[in-house]
Amino acid sequence: MTTQQQEGEKRYDPKDTTLKFVTRHDDITLDDDLVSLRAEMSCGHAVTPQSLTGWCRSLLDQGQYKFMCPALKNGTLQKCGAEWSYQEVRRLAALTPEEMQHFEKTLAAAIYCKYKSCPACKTFVERQELSNLSVLCTVCTADKGQRYEFCWQCLKQWKGPAPRSDRCDNDGCINQDLELLKNCKTTSLPQVAGVTNCPSIRACPTCGQRVEHDKTGCKNILCPRCNKEFCFVCLKLKEKCLETSSYFIACSAGVAPRQTSIPTWNRN
Repeated sequence: MTTQQQEGEKRYDPKDTTLKFVTRHDDITLDDDLVSLRAEMSCGHAVTPQSLTGWCRSLLDQGQYKFMCPALKNGTLQKCGAEWSYQEVRRLAALTPEEMQHFEKTLAAAIYCKYKSCPACKTFVERQELSNLSVLCTVCTADKGQRYEFCWQCLKQWKGPAPRSDRCDNDGCINQDLELLKNCKTTSLPQVAGVTNCPSIRACPTCGQRVEHDKTGCKNILCPRCNKEFCFVCLKLKEKCLETSSYFIACSAGVAPRQTSIPTWNRN
């Protein structure tokens, strides 16, 4: 074991020679209390088992399947952004068997969302163009000797002109994400002063990924698809929102209304 359990809190075992211990503040929480041992991640930033577990769990709760370092680079306001492998996180977060089960199950579900099964041959296909619902199945194309496309949304053979980002011409092809955005319940953010009656589901303003706020911490949320941080309340990117507001105060622009369209991600 790499940790000792003390009063319900995970701590590193000081005799563990496989870890590099450091005597500086926790780069995730910025906690200066040096009672708990800190270990150095592969990117050079210091963590405790508790802070690393908490941060990575929050990423999973947002649908993220990549563990990115949130610490700031030395002397800058730029995030480190280094990607940690699950193996590294599992070891330095000293995940319990229960935590490992939760992490691995959630990771598998997040990765599965990137692929869908072709309705004809059942081969899993990755969607290459996020702004186009028409997806090419190379297996069926080769087998049939002609181009075979299916709809990412309704999972039927593609019907109608392409590319399209809203729907195909099959009956019943409805954008369920858009329906959720239009009809979701409202929520409040208890730790952000003055925020009530905010739609509980949002689409990322950069890439359109559907997200929900866990109602803890500040009003910003990290998109699991494009890794952009934006304000869940006013839907502006974090930097733009903070020009006239702060993390725990309602936005100067107020609560953005329900979204009636889903942004398309332009990676260029």
